[in-house]
Amino acid sequence: MNKDSKIYVAGHRGLVGSAIWNNLLKKGYTNLVGRTHQELDLMDAVAVKQFFDDEQPEYVVLAAAHVGGIMANLKYRADFIYQNLQIQQNVIGESFRHNVKKLLFLGSTCIYPREAPQPIPEDALLTAPLEYTNEPYAIAKIAGLKMCESFNLQYGTNYIAVMPTNLYGPNDNFNLETSHVLPAIIRKMHLARLLNEGDFEAIRTDLQKRPVEGHDGTATEQEIIAMLAKYGIDRDSLSLWGTGKPIREFLWSEDMADASVYCLEHIDFDDVRGTHPDVRNCHINIGSGKEITIFELAQLVKQAVGYQGDIKWDASKPDGTLRKLTDVSKLHSLGWRHSMEIEDGIPALYNWYLTH
Repeated sequence: MNKDSKIYVAGHRGLVGSAIWNNLLKKGYTNLVGRTHQELDLMDAVAVKQFFDDEQPEYVVLAAAHVGGIMANLKYRADFIYQNLQIQQNVIGESFRHNVKKLLFLGSTCIYPREAPQPIPEDALLTAPLEYTNEPYAIAKIAGLKMCESFNLQYGTNYIAVMPTNLYGPNDNFNLETSHVLPAIIRKMHLARLLNEGDFEAIRTDLQKRPVEGHDGTATEQEIIAMLAKYGIDRDSLSLWGTGKPIREFLWSEDMADASVYCLEHIDFDDVRGTHPDVRNCHINIGSGKEITIFELAQLVKQAVGYQGDIKWDASKPDGTLRKLTDVSKLHSLGWRHSMEIEDGIPALYNWYLTH
């Protein structure tokens, strides 16, 4: 890529897309194109075609997706498969029709089987059943990476698919109904600390910035207490979902962005397809290769937030996949490694939350 190449980042305001956008800017790329959801609905095929007709991007980063945690995946199953399939169909299809030089597709490690070998190698894909709680989202992402692979094989395109592990970082989603585990725990712990300290003014400030179920800073004290209790937040304790035993891998979003741009700049389809005639699993895992239990994660958050209350675990709620660690040997062999460790990343994300 040249520094003035036109690069379209789909989803440039989200956790993933904003990190990639900022990484490109820092590396001197000057011709970036982005559209908010209000400006361009990626589910609207006609609008997406018109956008590609008008802008003619040379490179595309497909970071736009309908995402969420266990609660959202269970409640909005149709949305997760339908919206993501539609977004991918439109953006990848128009990239092909407009002769985009290279496309980077962002997936997720939830594509792998629930009982995949640990750490999970790329060739574990489609070898066993998926985790039920996020099956619709996983199927959509599998379709996206196979769409990229299939265009490459049939038409000689250069579409790269990367599968990031659990991400966290600036511009994360802290919505208590739809967020992933780490930002959810950070916000719950923050609100639990404020409630424990009786600081309703600070709670109102938090809710004013990020309302929960329509409750903002104008809600009564009784309404706030009742709403917080619904999410396991009481005056003296905080209840978190599951047993705390599941093991997860986390990657700072800015590290993920650096790995993604590295792949965009340096890795081509021929670098990952191998020489075997039956080309399969050309995607690349992006992760830290390190893991931590959800219990240990909560303790790190507790320390960063300064919460003094008790943490309780609600085993009636689902744990999800019990262990999920990616094998990042392919990524390492291609020349990239992470830099931010979770012990430093959690305080950094909490500080970001407090200032935003």
